[in-house]
Amino acid sequence: MNGTEFRLIATDGEARLGQLQTAHGAIDTPAFMPVGTAATVKAMTPEMVAATGAQIILANTYHLMLRPGAERVERLGGLQPFMNWPGPVLTDSGGFQVMSLAKLRKMSEDGVEFRSHIDGSRQMLTPERAIEIQHRLGADISMVFDECTPFPVDRAVVAESMRRSMRWAGRSKKAFVERPGHGLFGIVQGGVYEELRAASAEALLAIGFDGYAIGGLAVGEGQETMFEVLEATTPLLPTDRPRYLMGVGKPADLVGAVARGVDMFDCVLPTRSGRTDQAFTRGGPVNIRNARHAEDPRPLDETLACPASRDYSRAYLHHLARSKEILGAMLLTWHNLYYYQDLMARMRRAIGEGRFQAFAAEFAAEQAKGDIAPL
Repeated sequence: MNGTEFRLIATDGEARLGQLQTAHGAIDTPAFMPVGTAATVKAMTPEMVAATGAQIILANTYHLMLRPGAERVERLGGLQPFMNWPGPVLTDSGGFQVMSLAKLRKMSEDGVEFRSHIDGSRQMLTPERAIEIQHRLGADISMVFDECTPFPVDRAVVAESMRRSMRWAGRSKKAFVERPGHGLFGIVQGGVYEELRAASAEALLAIGFDGYAIGGLAVGEGQETMFEVLEATTPLLPTDRPRYLMGVGKPADLVGAVARGVDMFDCVLPTRSGRTDQAFTRGGPVNIRNARHAEDPRPLDETLACPASRDYSRAYLHHLARSKEILGAMLLTWHNLYYYQDLMARMRRAIGEGRFQAFAAEFAAEQAKGDIAPL
């Protein structure tokens, strides 16, 4: 095969069950990708990540181009051997990080000139360079270089940004080296404006990509607006290509987005929350620092097979968090990633069995129940 291959297995309403084949293996969808920004999922070993059920991770072009450098990773065989992760890797293009982290940015039609947030060195990122870096990293799935507009912002600014991103998408496609099992995804932009999203989707379909991402959401517009944008956007995308909602999100966001036809997700939330003492459970979120956990012998979530979820008391996790012990961040991160992967597996089963709507209702009831009563 040239590029990645997506197979749609079943649908239930707008929810989709599928499988994406890449050079480094298959990904069952709907899928959640743990974020490994600097070629590491924070507080986790690759073996622990794999044990949660994750089949693909995300790495970051911007961070890796600055340190250790794409050329060095290439000399060492690419991301998979470099970080000891044998499975598929998706790399984002760096556009979002250039806008959010880099200093003294200067944007032009050619790309973005900026100074590194690490050492102040002058850098230039263009669509061609972003694709080259992702190629050197050995990404199974590369992303086009785009501009992620903030929220709120004037429609005219969003329109200009979207049109520039579509021109960059065309340049990204020309720069991409097609090879078996390696794909390039386009990114639909347009803010909260349905007509701009439609124009963006039309432009990307004319270029042609292995998959289509929906960018520029989860930037402050709120869940209701995000869902409205998805309802207007996903029907415009091909049914035979995966749909990827970038940077999302909370468990309820994932369930709602799957219900609206999304196949792939990534977000720092489960790992960042693990490092800031928050756990996600079937009974809702848990702040393990709260005093009520100090003598609680219950596990975080005994319904999960993860050792961090099942074998450690909340009292012990509370102690680790209060003591700022590294083990606390590791265990909570492990649990959170396992919870997210379990949630995706439950959704896949429900779609395959034609009961996704019932599952979504069960999930909402679980979350509404709260965490006061024993699980």
